[in-house]
Formats: sequence, C-alpha cells, structure tokens
Amino acid sequence: MKLSEGVEWGLHCGVLLGFVGPDASLPTARLAEYHGVPGAYLAKHLQAMSRAGILESVQGPGGGYRLARPAADITVLEVVEAIDGRESAFQCAEIRRRGPSARPAREYRVPCSIHSLMNRADEAWREELRRVSLADLMGQVVAGASPKGLEQGARWMQEVLK
Repeated sequence: MKLSEGVEWGLHCGVLLGFVGPDASLPTARLAEYHGVPGAYLAKHLQAMSRAGILESVQGPGGGYRLARPAADITVLEVVEAIDGRESAFQCAEIRRRGPSARPAREYRVPCSIHSLMNRADEAWREELRRVSLADLMGQVVAGASPKGLEQGARWMQEVLK
C-alpha cells in the first residue's frame, strides 16, 4: 500500500497547527514555507482536511487555517481518510472466477480468502491509526526532534504569529 505524500504533508501541518493553538492560524503559504512543499498542491490537501472538519479556514488579514477541534480529538486516520479517501487499498477483482477452473458465481460459497485477509489487514492498520491523535504525534515530534530544530521552529512561529 502506498499513501500519497499529501498524507504526510497533512499530518505535519496538523501537528504544526496544534502548536499554534486555537486562537491563531497560519496561511497556506506559511505552512508550505515551513515544510518546504509547493503551496498550490498543499492548498488542495488543506481544503480536503477542512471539508472533513479537521481544519477550519479563517478569513481576513490574519487568516489561514487552524485546527477545527482539539488535537487530542483528531485521529491520524481522519487525516489519512480526508486526503486519500476511505476506500480500501485492496480491490478484489474475483479473479478466482476466471481461467481454466472458473465456475458459476453460485458455486463460490465462501468469500475469497485473499480478499478476506486483505480486509482484515486493512482494518488492522486503520485501527492503529484510529488510536493515535494529533496530540500524540505532537508529543512524539517534540520527543524526537533536534533541540536546535525545535528552537528554530519556535522562533519562526513567533515571527509569523506577530
């Protein structure tokens, strides 16, 4: 399975906006600048997160995006599904019903074993992502980041939020 790079961007933006707090926002251009990604492409993902109720758009001169709910109430799965959709990565084409051993559909009394396995695997990874919130990620980012990087990021944030 391959998730789009937009998922990574959306998660990083969600984490950063979690540090901004509920009363401030960051414009798309600044979020793109911070992460070194193209603004126009990032805007599409931020809009998808906004439509999903993860972010809210703030209008006006100090506008941009902020989290629509507390970071602890937003799961990683919500971000993944907002950007990449809810569809399973595996799409069964029932190829077991083709070829030299093909039989009429009525003779296949049990679901395809491969399809069943892939459904269980899909639900397992979704459950794991459902367990982790943006607040959890924020703590992990701080714990794993370079102290100098955190300091530079904090200075950047202070300048941008002035």
